[in-house]
Amino acid sequence: MDRINKLNDMLIQSPNDCFLLHALGLEYVKIGEIDKALLAFQHVITSDKNYVGTYYHLAKTFEKINRMEEAIDIYEQGILIASHVNDKHAQNELQMALDDLTD
Repeated sequence: MDRINKLNDMLIQSPNDCFLLHALGLEYVKIGEIDKALLAFQHVITSDKNYVGTYYHLAKTFEKINRMEEAIDIYEQGILIASHVNDKHAQNELQMALDDLTD
Protein backbone atom coordinates (compact mmCIF):
# COMPACT_ATOMS: atom_id res chain seq x y z
CA MET A 1 0.00 0.00 0.00
CA ASP A 2 2.94 2.31 0.56
CA ARG A 3 3.69 2.48 -3.18
CA ILE A 4 0.04 3.13 -3.96
CA ASN A 5 -0.05 5.96 -1.44
CA LYS A 6 3.12 7.49 -2.89
CA LEU A 7 1.79 7.23 -6.44
CA ASN A 8 -1.52 8.79 -5.44
CA ASP A 9 0.35 11.62 -3.69
CA MET A 10 2.37 12.29 -6.85
CA LEU A 11 -0.79 12.18 -8.95
CA ILE A 12 -2.22 15.06 -6.93
CA GLN A 13 0.44 17.26 -8.54
CA SER A 14 0.20 15.62 -11.99
CA PRO A 15 -3.21 13.94 -12.31
CA ASN A 16 -2.74 12.94 -15.95
CA ASP A 17 0.83 11.66 -15.72
CA CYS A 18 0.67 8.47 -17.76
CA PHE A 19 3.75 6.91 -16.19
CA LEU A 20 2.34 7.36 -12.69
CA LEU A 21 -1.13 6.17 -13.69
CA HIS A 22 0.28 3.11 -15.42
CA ALA A 23 2.41 2.29 -12.37
CA LEU A 24 -0.63 2.75 -10.14
CA GLY A 25 -2.61 0.33 -12.29
CA LEU A 26 0.14 -2.27 -12.00
CA GLU A 27 0.23 -1.88 -8.22
CA TYR A 28 -3.54 -2.33 -8.00
CA VAL A 29 -3.31 -5.51 -10.09
CA LYS A 30 -0.67 -6.87 -7.68
CA ILE A 31 -3.03 -6.54 -4.71
CA GLY A 32 -6.14 -7.70 -6.58
CA GLU A 33 -7.87 -4.31 -6.76
CA ILE A 34 -8.98 -4.97 -10.32
CA ASP A 35 -11.61 -2.23 -10.59
CA LYS A 36 -9.10 0.39 -9.48
CA ALA A 37 -6.49 -1.03 -11.87
CA LEU A 38 -8.94 -0.82 -14.76
CA LEU A 39 -9.72 2.80 -13.91
CA ALA A 40 -6.03 3.71 -13.75
CA PHE A 41 -5.23 2.01 -17.07
CA GLN A 42 -8.28 3.56 -18.75
CA HIS A 43 -7.24 6.98 -17.45
CA VAL A 44 -3.85 6.49 -19.13
CA ILE A 45 -5.45 5.78 -22.50
CA THR A 46 -7.85 8.69 -22.10
CA SER A 47 -4.94 11.00 -21.28
CA ASP A 48 -2.67 9.71 -24.05
CA LYS A 49 -4.00 7.17 -26.53
CA ASN A 50 -0.43 6.65 -27.79
CA TYR A 51 0.83 5.31 -24.45
CA VAL A 52 1.17 1.89 -26.04
CA GLY A 53 2.29 -0.23 -23.09
CA THR A 54 -0.94 0.29 -21.22
CA TYR A 55 -3.06 -1.47 -23.83
CA TYR A 56 -1.40 -4.80 -23.02
CA HIS A 57 -1.92 -4.45 -19.28
CA LEU A 58 -5.48 -3.18 -19.64
CA ALA A 59 -6.38 -6.12 -21.87
CA LYS A 60 -4.68 -8.61 -19.53
CA THR A 61 -6.64 -7.14 -16.63
CA PHE A 62 -9.88 -7.60 -18.54
CA GLU A 63 -8.83 -11.21 -19.17
CA LYS A 64 -8.32 -11.76 -15.43
CA ILE A 65 -11.98 -10.99 -14.81
CA ASN A 66 -13.20 -12.94 -17.83
CA ARG A 67 -14.24 -9.90 -19.86
CA MET A 68 -12.83 -11.37 -23.05
CA GLU A 69 -14.64 -9.20 -25.59
CA GLU A 70 -13.28 -6.08 -23.92
CA ALA A 71 -9.81 -7.61 -23.80
CA ILE A 72 -9.95 -8.39 -27.52
CA ASP A 73 -11.12 -4.86 -28.27
CA ILE A 74 -8.26 -3.35 -26.27
CA TYR A 75 -5.67 -5.61 -27.92
CA GLU A 76 -6.99 -4.57 -31.33
CA GLN A 77 -6.90 -0.88 -30.40
CA GLY A 78 -3.37 -1.28 -29.09
CA ILE A 79 -2.21 -3.01 -32.26
CA LEU A 80 -3.55 -0.12 -34.33
CA ILE A 81 -1.92 2.49 -32.10
CA ALA A 82 1.40 0.60 -31.99
CA SER A 83 1.36 0.44 -35.78
CA HIS A 84 0.53 4.14 -35.98
CA VAL A 85 3.44 5.13 -33.72
CA ASN A 86 5.71 2.55 -35.41
CA ASP A 87 6.35 0.51 -32.25
CA LYS A 88 6.88 -2.92 -33.81
CA HIS A 89 7.83 -4.59 -30.53
CA ALA A 90 4.60 -3.53 -28.81
CA GLN A 91 2.61 -4.36 -31.92
CA ASN A 92 4.02 -7.90 -32.00
CA GLU A 93 3.50 -8.39 -28.26
CA LEU A 94 -0.13 -7.25 -28.50
CA GLN A 95 -0.71 -9.43 -31.56
CA MET A 96 0.71 -12.51 -29.84
CA ALA A 97 -1.46 -11.90 -26.78
CA LEU A 98 -4.52 -11.46 -29.01
CA ASP A 99 -3.69 -14.62 -30.93
CA ASP A 100 -3.31 -16.57 -27.67
CA LEU A 101 -6.71 -15.35 -26.55
CA THR A 102 -8.54 -16.01 -29.81
CA ASP A 103 -7.00 -19.37 -30.77
